[in-house]
Amino acid sequence: MSTFGKLFRVTTYGESHCKGVGAIVDGVPPGMQLTEADIQPQLTRRRPGQSKLTTPRDEKDQLTIMSGTEYGITLGTPIGMQVANLDQRPHDYGEMDVYPRPSHADWTYLKKYGVKASSGGGRASARETIGRVAGGAIAQKYLKLANNVEIVAFVSSVGKVAMPFIEQLESGESASTDFLDMLDTITQDEVDKDITRCPDSATAEKIKEVIMQKSAEKDSIGGTVTCVIRNCPVGLGEPCFDKLEAVLAHAMLSIPATKGFEFGSGFQGTQIPGHLHNDAFVRKPDGSLGTKTNNSGGVQGGITNGENIYFRVAFKPAATISKDQETSTYDGIWGTLAAKGRHDPCVAPRAVPIVEAMAALVIMDTFLQQQARQASAALLPKVDIHHSLLGVPPPAKQ
Repeated sequence: MSTFGKLFRVTTYGESHCKGVGAIVDGVPPGMQLTEADIQPQLTRRRPGQSKLTTPRDEKDQLTIMSGTEYGITLGTPIGMQVANLDQRPHDYGEMDVYPRPSHADWTYLKKYGVKASSGGGRASARETIGRVAGGAIAQKYLKLANNVEIVAFVSSVGKVAMPFIEQLESGESASTDFLDMLDTITQDEVDKDITRCPDSATAEKIKEVIMQKSAEKDSIGGTVTCVIRNCPVGLGEPCFDKLEAVLAHAMLSIPATKGFEFGSGFQGTQIPGHLHNDAFVRKPDGSLGTKTNNSGGVQGGITNGENIYFRVAFKPAATISKDQETSTYDGIWGTLAAKGRHDPCVAPRAVPIVEAMAALVIMDTFLQQQARQASAALLPKVDIHHSLLGVPPPAKQ
């Protein structure tokens, strides 16, 4: 389906080479200041043609809010948003009417629907994510105002080139203090200083070389994006089937080209003994309870514990490449696909704001669910639950 969320719902629409793409966002609280200026910066971070490492398709991706606001204030009604497709070149895709692209969605869409878009990837194109990023920008603004929630993603590896903390995790070690400290402070501005969106300068230079090499070879390469969510309230997540990490996995794996999701210590956590992997509880300076380490990634039992939430998303090499590929036609005749079109040699740098947006949609939706639960509970007479469970009377009032 094209809708994500329960209380905060985003429905995206449009194809790669139709007149436009966009989203309808339902569940936005009324009374929040919102204009195109709040959303456009995130779309600009996502747009094609932004650097020599991305597709040369030149779309400005200027957004127009069509409904749901008045005088720059949200009304609580569905917010409709649209972006025009301006730099269309459908004639680039003639050969793809004959050949289904290897590892793309041409074949599966045709078999599912009996028809497919004649140019580009249709709904399977990354153009679809414009609506996600627009909806995510609204969620990010609300979460920042309501609870100072901050969401920052960055490229952590491309091909075999990885930031030092990735190499450490892959050697079977627990997350380092330096890595956790970085997650405490890293900002979107720091990430965007380099066109690779990798915050480690030495790694960024190597990543640049790898992507440029693959571009020159008319090929592509995959990568990973790491994301941190800070200042998330305790208690988000719905056991058993809507645990927060499960909903995040659903959100991330719905992004085009994703092939893997790793939460907290992830797969490498299987190599660490329990006594080292367990996150001991400690009292924080403000008197609240926190954890000494954070292998859990900010979630225990599917519910947020107040620590930083962090995860990693794997993106495959872009399926559409300019290099000739031997494959079969739709009729099963072996031949050579000479693909044209304009495509990213590595999707990871442009995926950063998409990952942030999907994370924001998850946190916003679960935040509203928890607010609804707490608001309904607040209507009931007060009961000392702790003492009732222990079977002892509550302390006498002084």
